[in-house]
Amino acid sequence: MPTIHLVIPFLDEPTTLKAIVDRVFAVHWPAGWDASVILVNDGSDERTRSEAGSIEGSHPSIHLIHHDRNRGKGAAVRTGFAVAVERADPEDLIGIQDADLEYSPEDLGRFVDVFEVQGEDVDVVFGNRWSQAATTPVSWLHRLGNRALTELSNAATGLRLNDMECCFKMFRPAMLRRMLPELDEPRFAIEPQLAAVAARHGANVAEVDVNYQPRSFAEGKKIGLRDLVSALAAIGREWFRTRRVRSGVRR
Repeated sequence: MPTIHLVIPFLDEPTTLKAIVDRVFAVHWPAGWDASVILVNDGSDERTRSEAGSIEGSHPSIHLIHHDRNRGKGAAVRTGFAVAVERADPEDLIGIQDADLEYSPEDLGRFVDVFEVQGEDVDVVFGNRWSQAATTPVSWLHRLGNRALTELSNAATGLRLNDMECCFKMFRPAMLRRMLPELDEPRFAIEPQLAAVAARHGANVAEVDVNYQPRSFAEGKKIGLRDLVSALAAIGREWFRTRRVRSGVRR
């Protein structure tokens, strides 16, 4: 039975972690598919660490990894990806799910549908929070910022994405295995880097509409202004790396 390996990085999420894992296993996946979860604790407090340990023991398809200190979302995603590509069979899929309930795991079934329908014509599927079909109650400033970053990323990569910053991304194992050695962003700039490295490897990329319920900083949102600056820097770095690769110069 093919499996969706979902990497869930988390930092200090004691009130939402179990809820998101329960929702993942409650999803009605397309016929013949199953799910496994790779939890990556990125140096959380003791309360969250204890909760994660209890969750791991509640289901045989949960694998828990601990970082001894906070290294950033990008580092946690890479840790999870490294485990996933080792575990995944060629027909499996590997995705990302945040632990904060902003994204609905129920939407991930549509990602699997795209891979099944399009077959070898798609290597990666990105989520899109900004379509008319998506439920996304955010400010115009948030939309404008995301649109600007996405347009800059598209200009650098040649992709035609609507929402490069969306957390939801799913990969065929073979493509992610090729991409993984080039991923080195430690924090939220992993998002533009994933787009850039996928494009550099010639990945066929599709998009799926997803719902998004953002939380406030008071509720625990962790991304900030410095992450905007980091994303811009990452887009520039990856553009130069791509130019060097295409000109035959090693990184």
